[in-house]
Parts: sequence; C-alpha cells; structure tokens
Amino acid sequence: MKIALIGTGAYGLALANTLSKKNKNIIMWTESEDRYNEYLDKGAITDIIPGFIAPKNIKLTTSYEKAVANADIVFLTSVAKFIGSVCREIKPYITNKTIICIASKGIEENSCAFLSDIASDILKNKNIAIISGPSFAIDMIYDNPLGLSIASHSKKTIKAIKEVLENDTLKLRDTSDLIGVQICGSIKNVIAVAAGMLEGMNYPESTRSFLITEALNDIKNLIEALGGNPKTINSFAGVGDLLLTCTSTKSRNFRYGEIIGQGAGILEKEKYLQENTVEGYYTLKSIYKLIKHKKIKMPIIDLIYKIVMNNDDPQLLISFLVNKK
Repeated sequence: MKIALIGTGAYGLALANTLSKKNKNIIMWTESEDRYNEYLDKGAITDIIPGFIAPKNIKLTTSYEKAVANADIVFLTSVAKFIGSVCREIKPYITNKTIICIASKGIEENSCAFLSDIASDILKNKNIAIISGPSFAIDMIYDNPLGLSIASHSKKTIKAIKEVLENDTLKLRDTSDLIGVQICGSIKNVIAVAAGMLEGMNYPESTRSFLITEALNDIKNLIEALGGNPKTINSFAGVGDLLLTCTSTKSRNFRYGEIIGQGAGILEKEKYLQENTVEGYYTLKSIYKLIKHKKIKMPIIDLIYKIVMNNDDPQLLISFLVNKK
C-alpha cells in the first residue's frame, strides 16, 4: 500500500511518523526545494520539528505526480486556504478508488465552503474523510495517547484509514457527521483567540471556563442550524479540541489572542500573523461571512470579529459573557 501526504508542516510530519509504524511506503510532498534537499541530507526538516529524525520508510518529493500517482490513501495537511489549489494539482493522479483524508481545519474564506465539499467538487471522489481532534503535532510525534474523530459518509473509507492510522496510542472514533466535525475543527480556533485574550488581560482559568462553556452551547446550535448533528459537540473534534486549544499556550491561535488582550498595536499583531499560521484569524472571516449569509445569529462571533478585525476593546468580551442570555 502506498500512502501520500501533501504538506510538510508539523502536523503532516507527525501523521507521517505515525503512519510509518504500520506502513512501509510513505511519501510526502513539499513545495520547498530547501526542505527537500535538507531531508535528503539529514533525514530531518529542522525548522519544523527540531530534533525529529524521520523513519527511513518516509520519502520526500517536490513532484505531485510522484507523491500521488498510484497512492491508495492521500492525506491533505496543507492549511485550509490551500486545499482547493492542492486538489486541482493532484486531480490528474486521483482515481475514483483513491481515499482522501483531510487533516486540515478551517473553512474556505471566499466561498465559505467546507473542505470536504471543496475536495469532493474538484476531485469528483466520494471516498473523502475528515480527521479532527485534540492533538498537537509534538504530542503525536512522541506517541502520547490521543483521540481523534474521523468523519465520512463511506464506511469503507473510515475502515481503510483506521487500519493504517490507529495504533496502541492513537484512537479514531467514527461518525458520519462531516458538517459537525468540520464546524468544530474550524470554530475552535476562533474561540481559542478569545481565550487568549482573557489570558492577555490576566483573567483566571475560571473566566476562561466561562467562555468555553458558553462557546460549546453556541457551537452546538450552529452545527444544528447548518444541518449537522448537535451531539458532535461532545466528540474529540468538539469539546476535546476546544478544551485543548483554549487552554494551551502551545496554540498559535491562543497566543495571538493573548497579545491582543495585552494591548498589542496593529503592527505587532500584523507581525505575528506574518510569522505564524493563525488559522483562527482566517476562519473568523469565513465563519463571520457564513453566518451572515445564512442569517444565523451568533453574537459571540460578531464580538470576536469586532475585536480582532475592527480593533475594538477586548474588555468587551467580559461584559458580553456576563450579560449573555
């Protein structure tokens, strides 16, 4: 069996490492010639996960064709805004039997489309799954026990991905709720920005728990309004990922919110966005646009948008939580 991964970010490397424990033929695509050459020389990409040396059965290429042609399963790990362009690049090498597993989190900014819909529309493939849940790349690299949600309309697709990915420390819990899992995986990054604001303003864990609880109820309502299963909020992709992202300083979304709460100026915030991938920032735009288009009321998103995009006072978050009905 051949397994391909598109993207050599931290999470892509972590997935490749996990996959390599049960599978011999793993190939990763990277756009960077420098990373490719470094990997050939050292078996490592030092600017992503320092000290991590990849198993020898993981190969690297800069060719989409070499990566994807004849692959049984393709994992997409690029940031959300590139999923569409990646799908168009790999389309010539995909068949109707190829299994596509999307590990990216987010909603396409311009169209507000879910990533599974983008992949399905471009690739004309029904074997599409989403994996999502509380899992930092470094924790996966070191084989810490983790649980992820896997969503697909195809039971065969879920079974195939479980067979190559699950192991003694990684559990996949399946669902058919593609919409709910993707909403959870996307919006938790936005709520993490708000949680970081509370940290930056020196509010305690109790206040952060206040935010998380209110957010869980609102996300549940949003899932239902968009046609998903509200019970998905109780999954690894839901409450699990929300708790992790909203309580850990490892999260770039959390850290971005923290500097906002500390009163960072526009230039400092822009510098952080340029140097870090903050999915919550871009997802906020998408979610805000989506709920306006669907005429769904979600005041917590309206407020976070005003603070992040319009530079309103982050202290407004406190009065909002206290007075929220």
